[in-house]
Amino acid sequence: MKNLKYTITVVISLFLAVSCSNFEDINTDPNKTNEVTPSMLATQILKDTYRFWNPNPSDFTSGNLFNKHIAMLETNPNPYQYFYSYWPYGSFDSYTRLTDLQYMAQFAEGGADEPSYKGLQLFLKAWYGFNATLSMGDIPYSEAGKALEGITQPKYDKQADVFDEILADLQQAEAYFADGVNFSGDFIYGGNVTKWRRLCNAMQLKVIQTMSKKASSEHKARFAAIVNAGNLMTGNEDNLKLVFSTNANAAYPMWNGESRRIYTGVSEMTVNALKSMNDRRLFYFAEPAQALIDGGLTENDFDAYAGAPTQLPAENLALNNASGAYSLLNKRYVQFMDGDPMLYFTYSEQCFIIAEAIEENWLSGNAQAYYENGVKAILSYYMNMGHTTGLVHGMEITQAYIDGYFTGAAAYATGGTKEDRLHQVWTQRWLIDFFQGNGGNYPQFLRTGYPEYPLDPSTSMNPDNVNVYPKRWMYPTDEQTKNPVNYQKAIDEQYGGYDGINQTPWYIMD
Repeated sequence: MKNLKYTITVVISLFLAVSCSNFEDINTDPNKTNEVTPSMLATQILKDTYRFWNPNPSDFTSGNLFNKHIAMLETNPNPYQYFYSYWPYGSFDSYTRLTDLQYMAQFAEGGADEPSYKGLQLFLKAWYGFNATLSMGDIPYSEAGKALEGITQPKYDKQADVFDEILADLQQAEAYFADGVNFSGDFIYGGNVTKWRRLCNAMQLKVIQTMSKKASSEHKARFAAIVNAGNLMTGNEDNLKLVFSTNANAAYPMWNGESRRIYTGVSEMTVNALKSMNDRRLFYFAEPAQALIDGGLTENDFDAYAGAPTQLPAENLALNNASGAYSLLNKRYVQFMDGDPMLYFTYSEQCFIIAEAIEENWLSGNAQAYYENGVKAILSYYMNMGHTTGLVHGMEITQAYIDGYFTGAAAYATGGTKEDRLHQVWTQRWLIDFFQGNGGNYPQFLRTGYPEYPLDPSTSMNPDNVNVYPKRWMYPTDEQTKNPVNYQKAIDEQYGGYDGINQTPWYIMD
């Protein structure tokens, strides 16, 4: 195992006569390590990767607006409701971690866990690249993180190539984990290489499906081969999630955020979708509308819940909220430092990805079984979640409830059209991301157009075209000075020279 040793040399004339050995004894803190190990780097990199970008209630609620699960009920409209921002630029900040990932793998050389750390290195590179390309389009990838090799102005790879490079890295990462052993420093899966292997395979399915409009026969065959091989996530224990704690530095971002909760309504889209399926997640997500309670309904009645229409003018939303017209975010979200884990990729999503692929004839199989397994898993997740006792309005999710869930609108539309069934799959996939802070479903909305996000041009905050939702973020402004030639080439070749938020990236072009 290679370690990086830091030696601090202090030159003070008073101690010139002191021997080197004594100097080191005097200036070494016995309670602190002077070595950086791959496990230490892994912990720090994973923390930086998966923590919410600015963990406070105000920013966390803003970060949940993209996918129309919630609505801000204040007089000032929030542009995040339209996949826009006060700072509508993407970021390559995650790429700064690529150098640390290189060191992590380097320091592991010669150890039994070397392949495991190399697997983590490639998985995270692919994770960064996938998110960056979905945000902006063409990006540096093949030459990213190579500043130590003298490449300080990396070329922008075409998005089609980026997708293939990401798939190659995920495949290689899976192979590394297969050759590795359980490793230290991983607070996500406890260093379990089997779980990382499953995630690498599941992520390949997600990447291929996200580019479904452009997927080749080879991509679809690869998708089918991965599913048929069976080395995929098996249940909620394989979910990629960030678990919060009672440590103030690792607390749930919404904790102690009552002043934000009272202006955070659950959206009409969310409430209506859950009510249509008699889905008890409604009682985990929301409080009843006070006006409906005052009118005689009870908290365990689906009809006591009313969502906020996200397309209304902000002043109307605020006035209606003042009169108790809407269901606010459930009170449990602000009461616990170790609140709901942040879900990044779940077994449920994997099931819905495969169900869609079967419906699209990418592979053979039982789409209904995958749909039902995905729903059962996410319902079971909430059933077993902590900090819900007495806070879900007497409508706990039980195993008996899960067993009887698939009736009415929740039953798989085997007698309907393919479009009917896909709408069910996409709705359930969209609901996974409720108040997860990751905006993860937005590219799927752009790809499928479903669920249909309401849009009123009179309230749209899209500065370039009020009639559409933005499709991307602009490139970071510092690219114009740090990497100007490659930046200009990228926007010229993709977007006709205009780095705009409504330009269409390759992956969603018809």
